[in-house]
Amino acid sequence: MEKVIIIRYSEIHLKGKNRGYFERAFLVNLEKSLKGYKHEIKRQSGRYLIENFNESEVDEISDRIKRVFGVHSYSVALKVKSNMDEIFRAAKKVCFEHGSFKVNTHRADKTFCLNSMQISAEIGGKLLSEFKNIEVDVHNPDFVINIDIRENGTALAFNEFFKGAGGMPVGTSGKGLLLISGGIDSPVAGHMIAKRGMVVDCIHFHSYPYTNAQARDKVVELSKVLSKYTCGLRLNIVSVTHIQEEIHKKCNGEYMVTLLRRFMFRIAERIALKTGAQCLITGESLGQVASQTIEGMTSSNSVVEKLPVLRPLCGFDKDEIIERSRGMGAYEISIQPYEDCCTVFLPKHPVIKPQLSAVVEEENKLNVKELLEEALNGVEVLHL
Repeated sequence: MEKVIIIRYSEIHLKGKNRGYFERAFLVNLEKSLKGYKHEIKRQSGRYLIENFNESEVDEISDRIKRVFGVHSYSVALKVKSNMDEIFRAAKKVCFEHGSFKVNTHRADKTFCLNSMQISAEIGGKLLSEFKNIEVDVHNPDFVINIDIRENGTALAFNEFFKGAGGMPVGTSGKGLLLISGGIDSPVAGHMIAKRGMVVDCIHFHSYPYTNAQARDKVVELSKVLSKYTCGLRLNIVSVTHIQEEIHKKCNGEYMVTLLRRFMFRIAERIALKTGAQCLITGESLGQVASQTIEGMTSSNSVVEKLPVLRPLCGFDKDEIIERSRGMGAYEISIQPYEDCCTVFLPKHPVIKPQLSAVVEEENKLNVKELLEEALNGVEVLHL
C-alpha cells in the first residue's frame, strides 16, 4: 500500500487539439513547485499522480500543489493492487470512525470482476461490519469513500477532494510586468493575472533615504509570496528619489503623484520591452484613491507608447481585494506600517481629476529624458 496524490486539472480539458501544449506547461510547473522534494509524477487518463515521495512530507507537498495554477482539485490517496481484499484494506484506512457515509466507485478497468455498483455495495457492507459507529446515507453522507479502479492493475482509495488554485498554467498566456508597491492591491492584481496563465515579473519603485530599507524588504517578501504561484519571478527595483526631488523643486506640488506615476509607467514600459514582457499590470481600482480616477489613469496611460496596461482590480471594492489578499497569504505582510515612495512629498490636496494639458505643462518643467536615464541606469534585479 502506497500513499499517492491525485491531481486533477482545471480548464485544460477544454483546449481540444491544443490540450497537449497546456498539459506540458502544467507538468513543468508542477515539477518546479516540487523542486527539492523527492517525487515522481505520472500522467494517468487526464490527471496526474505524484508517487514515490517521502510520506512524512505529504503536507508540505500538498501545500505546494494547491498553489499551482491549473490545479482544479487534488486528493491524498492509497494505491493498492486491484483485488477486493487490497481495496477493502485501503478503504478501511481512509474510512472515518463516526458518521454517515457512502462508497463511490469509478471503474476504468472494465474487465474487473465486479461492476461499480457491486464494488461499492461489497466494500460498504464490509465497512459497516468493521466500524460500529457509521451508517450508510447515499443522499447526504458525512463523508464519501472513493474507489478508483485503474486499467494498469492498481486501485486508488481516498476520502477528500481538496480545492486547487484553478485557472490556467503559468506560461501559457504570455508575460507581463507588474508595478508592485508595498500595499494590498498590487500583489492581488499579479496573482489574478498569473491565474490566467501569464508569467509575471515585478517592478518596484523606492525613494531611499526618504523611505527606509524595511519598506524595500516588505516588497521583496510580497514578491516571494507571489512567486509561489508564478513558479518564480524577476523583481526589478528602481530608485525614483531624484525624480521626486526634481518634481518637488520645480512643479506644482498638487501634481506630484500624477507626475510620478507617469515616470513610473515610462520606466516600466522600457524595462518590459527589454525583458520581453507584453503588457504592464497595476493594482489600480477605480476611484479608490486620488490617483485612481479615470482622469488620473488616462494621464498615466498617455505616456505608455507600445504596450497595453491591464488593471484586473478596476471594478473591485476594498473588501473584495482584502479577501483575495488573505486567500493568497499576502495580507499580513501588506499591512505592515512601512511607507512606499508615493507618500514622499505627498501634497495636502493632490489633484483628483487632472487635465492632461495641465499635467503636460507641469511636466515640461522637467528634463524627462535625463531623469529617465538616471533611473534606468540604477536598476537592481532580484530573482526570486
